[in-house]
Amino acid sequence: MAGRNTTQAGGTAGLAAPPGARELLLDTASAIMREGDVIDISLSELSLRSGLNSALVKYYFGNKAGLLKALLERDWQAIVTSVDALVAKDEWNPEDKLRRHLWKVVDTFYAVPYLNRLTMRVIRESDDAEARRIAECYLSPIYRAYEQLIGEGVKAGVFREIDPQLFYFTVTGAVDRFFSTRLVLKHCFDQDTLTEELRDRYREHTIDIIMAGILAR
Repeated sequence: MAGRNTTQAGGTAGLAAPPGARELLLDTASAIMREGDVIDISLSELSLRSGLNSALVKYYFGNKAGLLKALLERDWQAIVTSVDALVAKDEWNPEDKLRRHLWKVVDTFYAVPYLNRLTMRVIRESDDAEARRIAECYLSPIYRAYEQLIGEGVKAGVFREIDPQLFYFTVTGAVDRFFSTRLVLKHCFDQDTLTEELRDRYREHTIDIIMAGILAR
């Protein structure tokens, strides 16, 4: 049998799939959602911007919903891997670990501001089993990391005891709300772009506020 680019998978007989096409579709979909501050894409725009036949969406992902789920899983896997690596750094103290994590969270949501909204959409549109799988693979590891980080800090006497679950919502809410409010920036502050300078200011502000709330007095 010929390679995937000439198979009839997904009804795409004879469709040419150039090297890196799957990754390019995901990157382009991500750029469209980031730039448009949306959690949906047009297959015609995806095809125009990527230079690829839109039938490749069916070829690689089954349909547009499959593409969005694949994008979600790609973005979350990068975050989970980063958090796991951070927690494993035994040579870092709990405060340094948490500051570094908060820094990374702000940078991540600047790069993929649609992430939390897309997560909620995919979970809402999935059956219970799939929703639980997504939560267990990509949301629960972050919560468990907070349990460990906060527990280490409390034990070391640098953090006060706080609820890791509520801390999870505090951090997620702080970054998601900011990086998904382009219309607020436009109409209230006459600023239509999330610049790196604004990201840096918000990162410093967020770390200061959250650390002030968790550090032991």
